[in-house]
Amino acid sequence: MASAGLTSRRKADEWIKAGRVKVNGQMVNELGARAIWGVDRIEVDCEGIPKPSARLYLLLNKPFGYMCTLKDPQGRPLVTDLLRDIPQRVYPVGRLDFDTLGLLLLTNDGEWAYRMMHPRYQVPRTYKVTVTGEITDEAIRLLKKGVQLKDGPTGRSKPTVISRNPRQSILRITITQGKSRQVRRMLDTVGYDTVHLIRTGFGNLTLGDLKVGEYRHIETEEVVSLKKMVGMV
Repeated sequence: MASAGLTSRRKADEWIKAGRVKVNGQMVNELGARAIWGVDRIEVDCEGIPKPSARLYLLLNKPFGYMCTLKDPQGRPLVTDLLRDIPQRVYPVGRLDFDTLGLLLLTNDGEWAYRMMHPRYQVPRTYKVTVTGEITDEAIRLLKKGVQLKDGPTGRSKPTVISRNPRQSILRITITQGKSRQVRRMLDTVGYDTVHLIRTGFGNLTLGDLKVGEYRHIETEEVVSLKKMVGMV
């Protein structure tokens, strides 16, 4: 159900527990029960889920002010509004904040999306970040070691100073977790306010010369490499 883009894995488990799911006409109430999407007949509330469509893997250079959701109650623009000539339903792999720019993956492959975001697979994400003030070597040391946030430790990161002066500092930082607003909160923890944040890399992918607001199909060899990274190949 998650692979079909109907809901999250957690919510799918709730649907199963609530007796809303049938496979080949039989009620399923055991988590982890096996079914083959596209072969077995899977229903939610007596409605059959759509058969799998061709897998799509897209890389978008997200602009400022776009939401990484499929619906926004406030009517703000969505990243999917930027997609042209894509008839299949795709969804973002994780999220970039409203005020964060850069590399965003979109797909209709639920298992791949899940693994790309799961901390178990340690998929690196690289950001270019501008902060106020001249960042100290001690702050860099703390970022490398990892800091404690309200929702737990961040683990180690790889920060590199690009430039710094009394007015502002620019650094590149690579993390392997995906906590909400993690880079901003890490820098806030060591005493610096983020004024600009752009994701430049995800796994072995980079933005390259892709312009803001544009997207491209991820090449087959790139997809295979990423699937190897998360144990799917």
